[in-house]
Amino acid sequence: MSLQSKLYKLKGKVQHYAWGGFNFIPELLHYPNPDNKPCAEYWMGAHPSASSVLLTENGEVNLNQLIKESPAETITTAVNDKFGELPYLFKLLDVHEMLSIQVHPTKAEAVKGFEAEEAAGVPINAPNRNYKDKNHKPEVMVALSEEFWLLHGFKPEQELADTLSLLHEFNVLLPLFKRDGYKGLYQYVMEMPQEDADSILASLVKKEVRRKLNNELSKDMPGWWVAKLYEHTDNYTNLDRGIFSIYFFNIVRIGKGEAIFQGAGIPHAYLEGQNAELMANSDNVLRGGLTPKHVDVPELMKHTLFQGIHPNVMKGKHLGAFDSMERNYPCPVPDFGINKIELNADNKYTEISTSFEIIIATEGGVVVNGSNNQNIVIKAGEVFAVLPGESYSITSSGHSVLFKAFVPAISEQ
Repeated sequence: MSLQSKLYKLKGKVQHYAWGGFNFIPELLHYPNPDNKPCAEYWMGAHPSASSVLLTENGEVNLNQLIKESPAETITTAVNDKFGELPYLFKLLDVHEMLSIQVHPTKAEAVKGFEAEEAAGVPINAPNRNYKDKNHKPEVMVALSEEFWLLHGFKPEQELADTLSLLHEFNVLLPLFKRDGYKGLYQYVMEMPQEDADSILASLVKKEVRRKLNNELSKDMPGWWVAKLYEHTDNYTNLDRGIFSIYFFNIVRIGKGEAIFQGAGIPHAYLEGQNAELMANSDNVLRGGLTPKHVDVPELMKHTLFQGIHPNVMKGKHLGAFDSMERNYPCPVPDFGINKIELNADNKYTEISTSFEIIIATEGGVVVNGSNNQNIVIKAGEVFAVLPGESYSITSSGHSVLFKAFVPAISEQ
């Protein structure tokens, strides 16, 4: 299909997962939700299961199909040769309930895992399937809410040792950690019989629920999140062993406009808040708890990075002058990049696209001017796509915030 322009509005797909919130995405997108379904994610990209559409002069065009038909025109020959597709998936998330603890494999391990499950005849949609594709799934997220909470990597060694020492229920685990390190500790709690896990955790969970009820906990404390999980039940059997991870991992608070990158092997879980998330175009997830879904402990252990981490919360680097309107959040992968663009009435953003770009306005509204005197008006919650080689500018009558997803130039990688 031949397109007459390189600048179009884009319409994504809302995903109604149970952990999602009910207000943020519908209000931002002006999305009707008469059945009051949870609106967890808004997908912007060419994922085959939920492709976005371009609003063209010929009507709505499926982006995934368009890229397959015209890769050079849409994503460039260089990107198509390297990735065979648009290599990123851009999302908005509204995390109301905690997501599962998860780890993502490296690209090489994803290929091996996918081919092994294919050879074993595991159906691609089977609940016990670990590898849905041959790709890795690094991801970066930028907070849109005033604060966003997540688990990210194991605590540094002394911090974790202090946790095991201070909690009476975990005292028995301290000698094990000192002797066998992170892997020995994590493997022990993930593989122990359920009755043993309940024996350790039941009194701890009851205590944390009581402390939260008495306003003795805050969100930077593991007990707050444990209590959130169990404060509406009095059943303390078959407890989720993801509780151990809430105490073992760093609890990270990210402020609005701040970001964090999560590469292969880093165990993590989103806890609460709204964000813009950009990831490789993959669905490979190895889970470690806080979920009723399949948990494959041996496979999880193979791919987890067992070392203490000091989380790197990024504020973004100005591109050009310090007071420039554009910030980049550095991501050490070739699949994607993300920039924040902040405009006021006296600013004008100009660019020549080198890849397929997806840009969403999260605050305010802008006018986008392209070649051939084309212009489109974008309000908060609306999205536009820019094909490679387009010279365009963005102006705003007031304060506006946009996030741009793109593929870094091949020569830069």
